[in-house]
Parts: sequence; C-alpha cells; structure tokens
Amino acid sequence: MSDTTRDARIRGAVEVLLSEIGEDPAREGLLRTPERVARSLRFLTSGYGRDIDHVLNDARFSVACDEMVLVRNIDFYSLCEHHLLPFFGKCHVAYVPRDKVVGLSKIPRIVDVFARRLQVQERLTNQIAEVIHDKLDPLGVGVVLEATHLCMVMRGVEKQNSFATTSAMLGSFRKDARTRMEFLNLLHGRGERAAAAEPFGAASGTHPTAAGDR
Repeated sequence: MSDTTRDARIRGAVEVLLSEIGEDPAREGLLRTPERVARSLRFLTSGYGRDIDHVLNDARFSVACDEMVLVRNIDFYSLCEHHLLPFFGKCHVAYVPRDKVVGLSKIPRIVDVFARRLQVQERLTNQIAEVIHDKLDPLGVGVVLEATHLCMVMRGVEKQNSFATTSAMLGSFRKDARTRMEFLNLLHGRGERAAAAEPFGAASGTHPTAAGDR
C-alpha cells in the first residue's frame, strides 16, 4: 500500500472519529485536521520504517577501550499503544565496549527509532538495550528510561506528578554489581552535582561520559 493511500485512509478514519465524538468535521477549524493528523502520525510512527543498520551506517569503530561510555538525558517522545496518548522523558544509555564503539550521535538516533512507534515503556527500554548489545557486542549495556505518561496525567488516576522508571541491564551490567552501581552512581551523582553547579536548564541534553576504575 502506498503512502498516499495510507494517508487517505487515515484522513477518512479521523473524519469518522470526529463525527463519533460529536464534532462536525466540516466546520472551519476542523477542515484540515484529518490531513494534519495523518502527517503527525506519519512522523510519530516513523520508527517502523527505519532500519538500524542504515541508522548506524559506518559509525562503528574499532577502539582499544573497555571503559564505560554513558550518554545521559536523551529526550524521547513516544505514543502509548494502549491509549495512543504520548509518554515522554529522558533516556540514559551506557555500555562497556569489547572492541568497538559507535559514534555518540547514533545513540539518540537508536532511541528515536524505537520511540517513534506505538510502545510500552518496558518494551522500549529493552529494545534499545538489545539492539546496542546485538550491533556492538559490548561487554555490557545498561539503559534507564524515566517518563511521564499522559494516560496517567490526563485520564485514569490523574496523578500530575507521577513518572515511571524502567531499566534494562545486559552482560556485565547484569552480572557485575560494581559495573551496575557505577552506572547508577554516574546517573544520580552527576545529576545532583549538575543541579548545584549549572544554571537552570544547562544540564539538559546529552552528555557522553567515560568512566573507569572498576
């Protein structure tokens, strides 16, 4: 099925949805809403059409390094598959290389590939960890996601300040308590120091960190 046909079907479905909730799809403010929703959904679910090998391209390098690489505070936005409402937050990814590293900009791209699908947070966390493990063959991988779910904030229990934390630990991060604790300490320790030392908002973004002495 072509993208044009898919978009036409999405537009038709949105028109039906608007009618079923009591709206008039023909009123001025809603005339182009089906088109906008189709474009929005195409972008928000673009991860289905992305290939990880293409994303990584030639950015895997042989490096004599066995120290932890950490990329913190990767912004992500996804759609809950249960209610089609957004959940969003920060992703933290670390791995201990065996003999290969990946360009640091590729880690947020990997997160986006899986976030831009209909998801549950637990599966998203595991998919990110597993693909890094499969493509780099590191000694270990650790992934932590912290997210706010609008299905909890806007409906249901309506808890405004609740957020969910999930983690996936593979290889040395699962087997070696010292490696796991180093990862968690870097996350929590640096976050507290950054809040005290940096201006408001300056600690956001991605921060690659090399850590040793395990």
